[in-house]
Amino acid sequence: MEGIEVGEMELEASIFGIIPNEPVMHDAVVNHLANKRRGTQSALTRGEVRGGGRKPYKQNKIDKSRAGSIRMPHWRGGGVVFAPKPRDYSYKLNKKVKRLAIKSALSSKVQSKKFIVVDEIKLEHYRTKTIVAMLHALGADKKVLIVTPSIDNFVMKSANNIPGVETAAADSLNAYQVLKCDQFIIAKDAVTRITEMYS
Repeated sequence: MEGIEVGEMELEASIFGIIPNEPVMHDAVVNHLANKRRGTQSALTRGEVRGGGRKPYKQNKIDKSRAGSIRMPHWRGGGVVFAPKPRDYSYKLNKKVKRLAIKSALSSKVQSKKFIVVDEIKLEHYRTKTIVAMLHALGADKKVLIVTPSIDNFVMKSANNIPGVETAAADSLNAYQVLKCDQFIIAKDAVTRITEMYS
């Protein structure tokens, strides 16, 4: 965490050394964003707009169109054609596609040299200054993702109020999080955990 080189680690080539598959990564990102959508937008159709129950004027012998309601879509104050209604935008992505997407995302970070392995990311108490000092020591000053082997409340809450810094556990990592960050900082044990999960 002090930014000092303490050793070397060999990464699994089948996870961190593949040729990134861009279409699959794109599919994973679109899927993630679609699953996050609330889908609460709503508008009134002509049947739901208040009023318009009476025919506004006679059918014949009057110089007007043969309108049946003042709430028709092409009239001011009328309903909306094919009005959007609350809906669920989420859909499933195949498990193999998800696995390939995250492998491709991790490999792209390694190839672009934005993948930093730290021997241990651990705090004894809530301390944002410690996380800030670690980021400065590692030269990570932009959007950063810190990955721990499991949920660590001390690390997560200490990093929460630093702009541009996100945290994640190794077993809940997704391709969108990996691709979104500029610098990827991961604990050594988290690399081992990811290797066990995806090998």
